[in-house]
Amino acid sequence: MIDFGAARLTMVESQLRPNKVTDQAVLDAFLAVPRERFVPPALAATAYVDDDLPLGGRRFLMEPMVLARLLQLAQIGPDDAVLEIGAGTGYGTAIAARLARRVVGVESDATLAATATARLAELGLGNAAVVEGPLAQGWAARAPYQVVLFQGRVGYIPDSIAAQVAEDGRIVAVVGDAGDMGRAVVMRRSSGVLSRRPVFDAAVPPLPGLERAPNFVF
Repeated sequence: MIDFGAARLTMVESQLRPNKVTDQAVLDAFLAVPRERFVPPALAATAYVDDDLPLGGRRFLMEPMVLARLLQLAQIGPDDAVLEIGAGTGYGTAIAARLARRVVGVESDATLAATATARLAELGLGNAAVVEGPLAQGWAARAPYQVVLFQGRVGYIPDSIAAQVAEDGRIVAVVGDAGDMGRAVVMRRSSGVLSRRPVFDAAVPPLPGLERAPNFVF
């Protein structure tokens, strides 16, 4: 029988810490959330490998190291509201909920959204919710957000989502076109303007519907 608690600890010590994840709050959140509960049952034994895991319908659970580094870049504080784009089964939502005041995850796939809602309830995370809707629209009803996290590679940041970021708020995402290595970036709103800073390369699966728009210049 697999000792999932030991597997979580190994993930943190062998995948996250050696890859520049030093924020103890982020590390503690990864230790607290059972990743095996957020993958299809047939994949539970591989839940802690350092890879993206398929959820079905061309959707994936992001590699732990990439997710951890994005969350560290986001600098989520206990009073922050977080918007997560592409929540999937809710793993990233659950991690962020350990760091933030509240989290709204948006998921376009009804089955994944229902699974995420069930998992969050099972873990008693009352400060997090996953809602079903188009990924590119975000969730304006609960805006503004101090942090927006994209759970997959995107070709661009939709204006509709950028508009939901609070002053001094951050967007963290892996940006890149199909066939290219993505680049993790952090964007910060200051005086109404979003600045952009590239941080590290990351190969992660794309989020559907967020490919680069024709003739778009990022």
